Order: sequence, then structure tokens, then C-alpha cells
Amino acid sequence: MLVWPLGQVFAIANQKGGVGKTTTAINLAAAFAANDLRVLVVDSDPQGNATTGLGVAKNTGRPSIYHVLLGGADPAQAIVHTEFDGLDLIPADKNLVGADIELVDLPDRELKLRQCLASIRDQYHFILIDCRRHWIFSPSTPCWRPTPCWFPSSASSLRWKASRS
Repeated sequence: MLVWPLGQVFAIANQKGGVGKTTTAINLAAAFAANDLRVLVVDSDPQGNATTGLGVAKNTGRPSIYHVLLGGADPAQAIVHTEFDGLDLIPADKNLVGADIELVDLPDRELKLRQCLASIRDQYHFILIDCRRHWIFSPSTPCWRPTPCWFPSSASSLRWKASRS
């Protein structure tokens, strides 16, 4: 049996929408949880498709990743247990639409998400961040600092050539 260290964080990002970022996050999380690994999905897209895709209602008054990043909410209080054993979620919120603007004047804004998740990181084998499409170019993106990123894309020879250059 493989033993995974705790606290591995991966951002799932691509500058293009509709390439499977959320699908990748949900399916990876489900696969990890099905293999008795604890996983947290952080839905950082204001559309909240990872939130609803994991069967959690949006905007119910509980803290979201927005409240954790910009409202000082405790990340542990934002965690929602899904119906899948070992798979938890910090849900999205429509207020994330303006989060980049609100983060602009904050010192070390590119580290904000990492700092917010530090207190819960050792509770999970994997933390998967489902990024919104334009976060890849933003200084507040989880990919801006040394967080491993997965970049889902559709399979085509032109996309493969572009990724190689």
C-alpha cells in the first residue's frame, strides 16, 4: 500500500474555459477519496460548478473561499463534508468575481490562498484548487508561486504544439 504525505496542494488551471478544469478536480478528488485518501476541493471559480458538482448548494450563508481569502473566516469553518467519505469542499461564492480587485492592494496577495490553507493542510492528503480560467495570468493565482499545477486541455495537435513552445 502506498503512503502519501499530507498536504499536497495542486492547482488545476487553464486560461481557457471549457477544457475540463472542474471535471478534472471532481474526478481526481473522487478517485483519491475512493482509495481512502482524504481530499479537499477548493472551488475558486465564482460560477461554483465544483460546488454544485459535488452536491453542495451555493450561497447558503456559510463561509466560502471568498470569506476565507478576504473576510478573515477560519478555513475550517468553511469546509463542507460531501456525501463522499473523505472528500470535503470549500465552496465558491459569487463574490469571487471581484476578488482579484480586492486582493490588489494586499501585501503578499500571491501567497494569500497558501496562507489561508496552511492551518488545514495537514488534515488532507491532497488539496485540489479548481481555478477559474483567468487566474493563470493573475498575480493572485495559486500557480504564481511554487504550487504544482495541472493544465487540462482538449487533445489536438495544435494544442500540443503550443504547449511545447
